[in-house]
Amino acid sequence: MNVGRIDLNLLVHLDVLLREKNVTKAAEQLGITQPAMSNGLKRLRELFQDPLLIRTSEGMTATERAKELQPQIREILSRVDQAVQPIVDFQEADSNRVFRIMASDYAESTLMPEMLKEVRQKAPNITLDVLTPSDVSFADVEQGRVDMAINRFDHLPQSFHQKTVWTDSFSCIMSPENPIIEDFNLESYLSAKHIWVSKTGVGVGVGVNPRQVQKLGWVDEALAKIEKKRNISVFTRHYQIAILLAQDNDLIATLPTRAVGLNSKLEKLVIKEPPFEIPSFELKMAWSPLLHSNPAHIWMRNLITKVAERVMEDRGEEN
Repeated sequence: MNVGRIDLNLLVHLDVLLREKNVTKAAEQLGITQPAMSNGLKRLRELFQDPLLIRTSEGMTATERAKELQPQIREILSRVDQAVQPIVDFQEADSNRVFRIMASDYAESTLMPEMLKEVRQKAPNITLDVLTPSDVSFADVEQGRVDMAINRFDHLPQSFHQKTVWTDSFSCIMSPENPIIEDFNLESYLSAKHIWVSKTGVGVGVGVNPRQVQKLGWVDEALAKIEKKRNISVFTRHYQIAILLAQDNDLIATLPTRAVGLNSKLEKLVIKEPPFEIPSFELKMAWSPLLHSNPAHIWMRNLITKVAERVMEDRGEEN
């Protein structure tokens, strides 16, 4: 194939088609007619010698070849966009940019307070719009409408850039009046009533089904591996609520250690190591290739990394 004969507009068409999976919507987004978009799809099929999109009962479905091409096309277009943009250093002290960041409850309670202090000191006119996972979809991040997602992810789209902020373990918290505290082991842990708290990924959340262990998260998956199951009495998505409820003398919360360690109510609680192995997890930040080389975005990513390192250093921890 002669690269010099490739029409770059075709790659733009393909990028939008694979995102929308609808010829009419893709045409509307690009401001062209439907026949022009259909003709573009025909030329793309000839170029890649693949149908790319096939009409099924569920609408247009991408072929395996198209799925392989999608992150590559996105990266190519991103690099072209970067190449034609003038390079301007980001002046954080003078910027009034709005950064939209999706942060889980865990990330918001452990990372964001220190991050906000740093932003206000170095860039007082910058605004942070902190969104919850239920406010955001992967498409919002991919298309740059949201600058970054900070969470524990089960999976991420292949096109996303990502970086580990830190790793964390789990701790159990309970009231000092909890009857099992003097003989805390796996048997007594399982006999107690538990508070579940978790929300991973992005998108609108739904109610939890206690019988679907595979969807309950790390703690319950770790128990399932040893063929055990805890008795969950309360489901919540907020760590502060879980920590408050753990002050009741018959409840236990098993939470990320950093979320526990940053709470001011610890004088009313006892911290114990879980009586079974729970794998550690990674808090990650993820962003679109569209923003990867943006100077302001680079500044924010570097700031988050430095803040995370300082938080760990202050507690004598290593990532």
